Amino acid sequence: MRELLLEIWTSVRRNKLRTFLTGFSVAWGIFMLVILLGSGNGLKNGVLSNFGDYATNSIDLFGGRTSKAYMGYQKGRRIRMRNSDLEILSREFPEIEQVAANSWYNSVTVTYDKEFTTAALRGSLPKIAEIEGVKLSAGRFIDEVDIAECRKTIVIDEPMRRVLFKDEDPLGKQVKAGNSVFTVIGVEKGDVQRNTSSCYIPLTTGQLLYKANNPEVNNIIITVQGIATDEAMAAFEKRLLRRLAAEHRFAPDDESAIWIANTLERYKSIMVVFAGINLFVWIIGLGTLLAGIVGVSNIMLVTITERTSEFGIRKALGARPASIIRLILTESVLVTAVFGYMGMVLGVAVMEIVNHLLKQAPGETSDSIGNVFLNPTLDLGIAVSATIVLVVAGLIAGYVPARRAARLKTIDALRYNK
Repeated sequence: MRELLLEIWTSVRRNKLRTFLTGFSVAWGIFMLVILLGSGNGLKNGVLSNFGDYATNSIDLFGGRTSKAYMGYQKGRRIRMRNSDLEILSREFPEIEQVAANSWYNSVTVTYDKEFTTAALRGSLPKIAEIEGVKLSAGRFIDEVDIAECRKTIVIDEPMRRVLFKDEDPLGKQVKAGNSVFTVIGVEKGDVQRNTSSCYIPLTTGQLLYKANNPEVNNIIITVQGIATDEAMAAFEKRLLRRLAAEHRFAPDDESAIWIANTLERYKSIMVVFAGINLFVWIIGLGTLLAGIVGVSNIMLVTITERTSEFGIRKALGARPASIIRLILTESVLVTAVFGYMGMVLGVAVMEIVNHLLKQAPGETSDSIGNVFLNPTLDLGIAVSATIVLVVAGLIAGYVPARRAARLKTIDALRYNK
């Protein structure tokens, strides 16, 4: 093996410029492949980060307006979701795993001691934390006891904690929101530099204080299980719409009466798009790499032509065709692998620098970029794939020249250039 590597090194030194130019084309090809894959990965991570920890098997239901007259009711009637709809969905649909709801109320001034800020109040059920992926930095979220007893508890966010409490622990403290006093039970994680605040209160408490005990909700969120196909999902949504139509007395086929926002369908659509983007990136990257492979193959053909007499002497001394093929394939794989790894390392370094710069960007700029571009790095699977591509590229580049060298007749090779 040592002698084989020494022969390859001698051949490379004899054709330094040619080897460099050939290797550069391979390095550039793999560099562009890494850059394209990293960029595609960053775009995918950025878009998927908008989902956060939001349950991807969730469906949002919003009350809309009827588009058809039905049972004596005129079209254009406003449909409002109610607490009773939660019970119907939980009881009559076995596919539904979790049910939660939200109601939004007018912004209020929240005060603590001499400090104050403005915040949007949101009445929620406990399952919202799990479905929407609410993360807390301190305390707890709303629980079933808060709902049952209509407790005046509140979960504030980081901007409010920063403004009202400074370095003080907010848990257990009382804040005044509008004309009502609430006890702080938790702090939601978030960007402390954000200028707006929103708070969670128990849904029943919000309905009692701000809706005169009206059991309406702005939206219902459900998570589903056991629905494996698009056809099954469409059938489920039709059954859902028909049942709510019977409850609220609108036409069963009136899709304007209830708006259905299916997070799972959106997630699947996004994944299909990114699968297409990933395939396109691989095609472009491999096309670029193919140009380098052709260059390596051409160089190997020229090298074999120059070494025809040498191969003739080898055969005359008893060298087997397999040994010549091994020599050429090894040289080809080494050239593509060494320069290819240089291109890959450079590409990964560029992606890491970009990722570092994104993390160092100011808060608002980082958040806005993060919505579409985040963590443009490569995982281990892609690195392994690139390694396999490099080895295969080297074998492809050296196969034709190796086969040609092995087929040389000894007498013809010895006569070459004489």
